[in-house]
Amino acid sequence: MPTLALEARDTLAPVTAPPPGRALAHIPGDDGWPVIGSTLEAIADPKRFFEERAARHGLVVRANILGETGVNLLGPDANEFVLFDQQRLFSSQFGWGRFMDRVFPRGLMMMDFDEHRLNRRALSAAFKAGPMRAYLKALDAGIAARVSQWRSTRGPMLVYPAMKQLTLDLAATSFLGTGIGPDTDSVTAAFVDMVAATIAPIRKPLPGTQMRRGVRGRAHIVEWFTRQVPIRRERGGDDLFSELCRVRMEDGALLSTQAVVDHMSFFMMAAHDTLTSSLTAFVWLLAANPAWQTRLRQEISGLGLLAGETLPFERLEAMKLTEMAFKETLRIIPPVPAVPRRALRDFVFSGFHVPAGSSVAVNPLFTHHMPEVWADPRRFDPERFTDAAQASRHRFAFVPFGGGAHMCLGLNFAYMQAKCFARHLLLNATLSVAPGYTPAWKMWPIPQPKDGLQVTLTPA
Repeated sequence: MPTLALEARDTLAPVTAPPPGRALAHIPGDDGWPVIGSTLEAIADPKRFFEERAARHGLVVRANILGETGVNLLGPDANEFVLFDQQRLFSSQFGWGRFMDRVFPRGLMMMDFDEHRLNRRALSAAFKAGPMRAYLKALDAGIAARVSQWRSTRGPMLVYPAMKQLTLDLAATSFLGTGIGPDTDSVTAAFVDMVAATIAPIRKPLPGTQMRRGVRGRAHIVEWFTRQVPIRRERGGDDLFSELCRVRMEDGALLSTQAVVDHMSFFMMAAHDTLTSSLTAFVWLLAANPAWQTRLRQEISGLGLLAGETLPFERLEAMKLTEMAFKETLRIIPPVPAVPRRALRDFVFSGFHVPAGSSVAVNPLFTHHMPEVWADPRRFDPERFTDAAQASRHRFAFVPFGGGAHMCLGLNFAYMQAKCFARHLLLNATLSVAPGYTPAWKMWPIPQPKDGLQVTLTPA
């Protein structure tokens, strides 16, 4: 088991500046090439990158990625140590900051401790049962309409771009309450540029760089949402944006316009990009595993809903196999392959001293494929998520939504959307892929199939 020992400097003010590179020289690993380190290798195939280094060095590994040498703590024990963070050792704000601060500077995951707790408590009102029912109604109608269009596709369909359009449509309705209309293209392009900027090799917004495009995208999104806030406060509505415009902090004050804008920017990114990734992977794995398509279709048919009837919020709990299959999808292709933090104080983990200020990361992608945790980890097997199977595993062996205080606030929204999507898709089509077809995935910043994912939908 890992050990934790805080150093004497605990009493000092938190440190967030990176320590000198030599301060981590005792951690096994390598720094890669001059200047760029191991960035290209780690981004190209992060699963292989960390599996090879874990085999060579163990579960505490030094690596230079995106211009900084940091420490990667691998496996379920490391996930619990960093994400549960009983001693408040790790900053999410300063961990994600090096990737997100120019484009998503004040989202919920860019906050720490008491500030995070207060904002999370206030924002949770937008994810209670009442608002979720309203979101589900909008999701159901949007998914039904889009799947109906997909049924007419002849030959293999490129799932990823179709899913990207679907999730944008759904974000526009369930999150914004209305179609984005003529602003659709500019808002979409802005979010694409913002997400791409999170792993831009050049971290300054120099002319012609990804970071410059991301910063410009951020400016466009801020201006667009800022104009909308007073309108939503006056008009009201059941969508997430309107809910956030009405959220009040513990002192009774409304969230500031800037806070609403920052939280909406982050939620839109999560709802659009991470769900696009996860639902695309869901389609692939169901298409490649027809027996599970049949099992989920039987479960959905057993709900007894009439054609055209909206999926009732109360029936979501009955879709246990669908949830298991989606969880297995998130295990195989987690929407966030790695989770960064920054050490606020010195600590010791598994015998290795790590100084304050160090970049520290845990790796869901690595953990989700550890053969000592998951038998035959490449196999799609939703039975891994029966109640009994989950109870027998380390509680931090499955962390697609993070863990601890920073567990994703929208995880139930994600499960709800996946179930709603599976219901309409599987009752209207049978999915198949060409024999032997396995798409290659680009894993950063958010996983996506390099060829768009070719799946054939045969009308049911």
